[in-house]
Amino acid sequence: MAIDTTLEGLVDEALRLLEQPERQFLAIAGAPGSGKSTTADMLQARLDEIHPNAVEILPMDGFHFDDAVLNARGRRPWKGAPDTFDVGGLVSVIQRLRANEDAVAVPVFDRALEISRGSARLIGQDTKLIIVEGNYLLLDRAPWTQLATLFDVTVIVDVPPEVLAERLRARWVSYDLSDDQIREKLQSNDLPNGATVRNESRSADFTLHQ
Repeated sequence: MAIDTTLEGLVDEALRLLEQPERQFLAIAGAPGSGKSTTADMLQARLDEIHPNAVEILPMDGFHFDDAVLNARGRRPWKGAPDTFDVGGLVSVIQRLRANEDAVAVPVFDRALEISRGSARLIGQDTKLIIVEGNYLLLDRAPWTQLATLFDVTVIVDVPPEVLAERLRARWVSYDLSDDQIREKLQSNDLPNGATVRNESRSADFTLHQ
């Protein structure tokens, strides 16, 4: 049973992890628009005040398949669905980070270009805590279940579906899309993906209500 928490509670839990002798991994999962990326950024900022340069964020978005792959598979309109990510690549990178290899290169998703840039950032051995954030980190469905043993602490960000819908609608408005285009993106992709996260994720250690 997940324990309800707050950002302050997550800071305390992360500080406990930073006291451990081995590198630790904290997963923050949630539906699109739930605020998981913002939560990860805020948590890192708070921790940097106490332990400078000890925390890095590894976003799942860096492991999007390239549009060329999605086009070849006929999945480009559903980019962001569980099958549009390189899960094996994410698992491999986390395993290398858990092994504390020197300077592990990780991809970064460029939202302006809508592509993932491989080996765009290095995570060094001095990093004590890695916050992994993404929609499907707790998804109880193969191949995502490969991640189940790789996190020391897990968090799910819980947001009511109607709030998610409004946040996602506002996000697409900023892209200057028509009402019909926004409605299509919400109904065919974003909201179903949110339902997948909500209905098919394993129980987390903590729940953060937003």
